[in-house]
Amino acid sequence: MSCFDHALYALFWLSFGLLHSLLAGRRGHHALRPLAGQWCRLAYNLIAVVHLAVVLAVGRLVLGANAVPYDRPPALVVVQLSALALAVVLYWAGGRRYDLGRFLGTSPDRPGDTPEPLVVDGVHAYLRHPLYAGACLLLFGLVTDPLSLATALWGSAYLGLGTWVEERRLADVYGEPYRAYRRQVPALLPRLRPYRPS
Repeated sequence: MSCFDHALYALFWLSFGLLHSLLAGRRGHHALRPLAGQWCRLAYNLIAVVHLAVVLAVGRLVLGANAVPYDRPPALVVVQLSALALAVVLYWAGGRRYDLGRFLGTSPDRPGDTPEPLVVDGVHAYLRHPLYAGACLLLFGLVTDPLSLATALWGSAYLGLGTWVEERRLADVYGEPYRAYRRQVPALLPRLRPYRPS
């Protein structure tokens, strides 16, 4: 494993982050609409899955061929298993607050559709992005060798970029109510007391 291999893997993660973020907002959906019509959210998700598969395949090709598993102490294994369990809880608690048909793209998009209501209760009262936090926990919970560590590092860097892009989109859609929520609730590390809108 050379620095070039790591740089190549990082470059592919960067390509994923840029394309995924560029297609995430209204402009991205507008660009997909001529190709996918009312299924642009589904097309967006399919593009992301295929692109991510390519990124992971490149990682396996350049870093995974000779990746020797780490000799992890039992305490670290327990911490990682706890991170995985917490990731599942965050995905469940965060995901149940969304319209999954819209989120996954299995419900058609219509140009006049109103956005979903701003969610600031449940797990969202403690942190703004439970799905991104769950993804970070998942990535680091699965670290067993140099490839999975590189994946966790570059995947988390992408999630940082994704959070920044998502924040801008949410502020555009929901305006001051979202900005007030953002000022009081952390993005990825939970606050101790729940948020209560004024």
